[in-house]
Amino acid sequence: MTTRILPAVGDPDTARSLITLLSQLPDSEPMRSVPDSGTLLDTLASLTHESVAELPDVVVIHEHIGPLPALELIREVALRFPAVGVVLVSAEPTAGLYSAAMDAGARGLAGLPLTYDELGARVLAAAQWAAGMRRHLGAGETVAPGPGGRIITVSGAKGGVGATVLATQLALAAQTAGPFERGAILIDLDLLCGDVGSYFDVQFRRSVADLAGIADITPQVLAEAVFTHETGLSMLIAPAEGERGEDVSDATARQLLTAVRSRYDVVVVDCGSHMNSANAAAVEMADIAVLVTTPDVIAVRAVNRMVRMWDRLRIRKAADTLTVVNRLGRTSHIQPQLISRITGTHVARSVIPAGFRELQEAQDAGRIQDLDVRGQVRRAMWALAVELGLIAPEPAAAGAGRRRGRRP
Repeated sequence: MTTRILPAVGDPDTARSLITLLSQLPDSEPMRSVPDSGTLLDTLASLTHESVAELPDVVVIHEHIGPLPALELIREVALRFPAVGVVLVSAEPTAGLYSAAMDAGARGLAGLPLTYDELGARVLAAAQWAAGMRRHLGAGETVAPGPGGRIITVSGAKGGVGATVLATQLALAAQTAGPFERGAILIDLDLLCGDVGSYFDVQFRRSVADLAGIADITPQVLAEAVFTHETGLSMLIAPAEGERGEDVSDATARQLLTAVRSRYDVVVVDCGSHMNSANAAAVEMADIAVLVTTPDVIAVRAVNRMVRMWDRLRIRKAADTLTVVNRLGRTSHIQPQLISRITGTHVARSVIPAGFRELQEAQDAGRIQDLDVRGQVRRAMWALAVELGLIAPEPAAAGAGRRRGRRP
């Protein structure tokens, strides 16, 4: 079996020397070298989008790759592409560096100048680990080709604006009406006071916090933590003891989301309204980041504050954020167009009307899945699911076209 190896080296001369040496290894296929950390991550991401099988078996990273420090780059590769073995090459392969590299996720450390025997041994070990990891992640199933599942985060500009209800409906829409073979999962990353479980009346012994500190979130480990609802929707709920949420780090969140997007077509994440490192990582990784607001001055100011913070922390730009207006009434003075101008975000076409009575019974019963399909709130939220591409639009009523075309 041929081992595909991607060198990541900034210096062209060093890159050529490394590729020459790699090409001499038995059953090896060196790929074109990438010159910096950004290009490496982009290359791996694009290869994943083509097919998981297109990923290299091993990435060899030079210690001076830049601009991202080598250990941080290794950690990023290990989290985002867990089935790729990483080998670090360094002029000073000390025991301390070896320990730090292994902690970051590397599978080997080779010293400079490189020798055939040492490099071959490190690459072989990393390739064997990657092959085993891919079998393990697949758990005997064929890995679906193409990109992983889409991540949609739902955050509240402030508490009480309806972010959790919206997250539940988007996930239910994707699971019950979406054209997806692998289904949807709803993850509660409102770690201190998440209510996803309450909305579905779910009492389950496991939570997101049980995945904290696990170095390898395998399909088996994930399955033990996931609750499967009667609707078919999978869920990872927040811990009942809010203080346990502090154990969930950004690294845990990244590793978790990488694992679930390889198993599900749609990943909806309820991020709550209080930002922490875990849900910030989710927003950064999201394909679509939704920010929920109500049409009042305080909530719109909170949107502005949130998107400015995301921009300062380089989590996400305002222009890449979708604001959803909830509880819009006929007397609301602040309209969606104004919110877009104030915040610099895109505002969803689908606005959600106020409907406390419609929501009350389903919420109190812990059966949010039983919202009246004819109700305005439920229809508006599922219209947003159509807008996000989670479900197909409903077909036009029969005869509607003829009525429109009829002359008076």
